[in-house]
Amino acid sequence: MSEVVLRTVDLTKTFGGLIAVDKVNFSVKHGKIHAIIGPNGAGKTTLFNLITGVLKPSSGKVYFEDKDITGKPPHYINSLGLTRSFQVYSIFPNLTVLENIRLAVQGSRPKIKWDFLHSTYFYKDIVWEAMRIASLTGLYGKTNLLARDLTPGDKRKLEIAMALAGNPKLVALDEPTAGVSLEDVPSIVRLIKRLRDEMGKTVLVVEHKIDVILETADVVSVMDHGRIIAEGSPQEIMENREVQRIYLGE
Repeated sequence: MSEVVLRTVDLTKTFGGLIAVDKVNFSVKHGKIHAIIGPNGAGKTTLFNLITGVLKPSSGKVYFEDKDITGKPPHYINSLGLTRSFQVYSIFPNLTVLENIRLAVQGSRPKIKWDFLHSTYFYKDIVWEAMRIASLTGLYGKTNLLARDLTPGDKRKLEIAMALAGNPKLVALDEPTAGVSLEDVPSIVRLIKRLRDEMGKTVLVVEHKIDVILETADVVSVMDHGRIIAEGSPQEIMENREVQRIYLGE
């Protein structure tokens, strides 16, 4: 198996006359936390959406485990083992934490023949898996709470928990600390590291908080004007003069 789980080849996206992503060649290795950073308008979210199937590229290719997923719909990409969270909360606010996770688990098992005359709790393996994921993500004691009543930090954990349904190989996180209080950020950082260290996941993350990147990422790619202008360890990126000029404003 190749050590590269995800790669792009000359990936490009234009919106009219605007080039949002410009011939990006990018790869993510197995078992690493790979972060994408850059100033507003750099093309981070567009690249993220091209990789996860939310947008179709104007040209170029995306490969997941050497399988061409260019322009494939999100549900197909998800079925291959690449799942994502969203910058804006994507949960069911009026369902409990357990129900949210359980629905995600159910969705990852389309071959099961459902009998709607039975309670969902009839499918004990589904419930057990949902409880296991809740425990892994620090939500075990909150499974009966409505999602809308969670703190912003716990809502982020719930999104990550739902992304873990189906045992994905790569988890893509879009600004996992956005809207989270400073007090909750450390627990999100611990969870991201746990995805790699304890669950063996590869993680792709777009994040604005530089301290989060310094603490979690193995590799950082910096974007500006639709291109990747630098790549390396967090320390190498912090010491890069071009990054300091463009991203940090120095």
